Amino acid sequence: IWSDIDSSWPYNSIKNYYKSMSASPWKWRTLYHVSNTAVYAKFADLHSYYMNEGMIREKIEEYNPDVVVSVHPTMNYIPLFSIRKIADKYDKEIPFFTVVTDFGSGHCTWFNKDVDRMYLASEPIKKIAQKRGGVPDEKIVMSGLPIRYDFAAQADAMGDRTTEEGKAHQKKIREELNIDPSKRMILVMGGGEGVGSLSSIVNELYAKLRTQGVDATICVVCGRNEQLKNDLEIRCWDTVVSQSLNSYAPLKSRVVTKLLTPHASRSRRIQAALDRAAAKAAKGKDVAEVPGNVDVIPLGFVQNMAAYMVAADVLVSKAGPGTIAEAAAVGLPIMVTSHLPGQEAGNVDIVLDGGFGDYCEDPETIALELACWLQDSQLLDVMSNKARIVGHPHAAEEIAKDIGDTTHEVMEKNMK
Repeated sequence: IWSDIDSSWPYNSIKNYYKSMSASPWKWRTLYHVSNTAVYAKFADLHSYYMNEGMIREKIEEYNPDVVVSVHPTMNYIPLFSIRKIADKYDKEIPFFTVVTDFGSGHCTWFNKDVDRMYLASEPIKKIAQKRGGVPDEKIVMSGLPIRYDFAAQADAMGDRTTEEGKAHQKKIREELNIDPSKRMILVMGGGEGVGSLSSIVNELYAKLRTQGVDATICVVCGRNEQLKNDLEIRCWDTVVSQSLNSYAPLKSRVVTKLLTPHASRSRRIQAALDRAAAKAAKGKDVAEVPGNVDVIPLGFVQNMAAYMVAADVLVSKAGPGTIAEAAAVGLPIMVTSHLPGQEAGNVDIVLDGGFGDYCEDPETIALELACWLQDSQLLDVMSNKARIVGHPHAAEEIAKDIGDTTHEVMEKNMK
């Protein structure tokens, strides 16, 4: 709505600020933590009320709404105030709902205790809503994170990917996508713009999988990054392997990982598998006699992401809440490689505490760990089942139905 009203600075520049801030982690971290306080939130609410409430109310009133649903943290205070004024003007009740689209952590501006209902994705978010926003239990619905319908359809069709029926569905999807069903498949993503250290991660994945004898297909979602896509298509992979062999490093221990990251540590089941792989490497048994048959498929901007996640055995991605929720919905283990400070930090903990993935920023260590995962079918099955526990593939339709049912009840009341 900030784009639709004739507001002044800084409100008319929010979209541009978001792009520049998200590209600079230290700027994002500073802004997030400074603004994520009760004092700042109150000041921002009062300032935006003074500068924008009339324009926001006018814009909302144009639609003559029967219900308002907020899906953004900056749209919970002023719009709710505006809706109450509009409701009084027309002598009718207009319910206001907030659907929190963050997963493991959320900014304090999300949580307004005066909304009619709030839909949340996880217990950590619920604790923040109650502690920071004072939102009562009766207004909270634990719904899961809303994701696209394609994921619900694929989740229903596949069921448990560790069963014979699930594997048959995965094979069918791979054949439809022209992906070799006999190989392991890794899906590498860096966001819609193809950002992040994708190139280095792909290089290390190719080298480690090949030297360890793992047959695999690496699908790389480059987004709108045409340069990366073209580069991957012509890259000399033999050179990549020779360069990687000179920089082999052992897997970090669970204790060291805990010291180097503020997040929860990886699960003991994953660490046990990594310890076995490290012991094997220490004995010089990490190089296979027969190199793995590895191919790299660079993709542009993917529309059928649900199908690719079903086809994959492992996802490599940044800690976006939607991406994690989508992967969990189809039981896909995740290697998280980066996150926005503050906002996405809790999403990493969702993966680690849930036991369906790990967090690592170093491309070589990422590749070493994934090579270990892909050679341990039992570990992948355990991680997949834990992902499905976290996943809520039908969250969007359940939220929509609940909002619709409640709105119809209110509308009938308004007609009396």
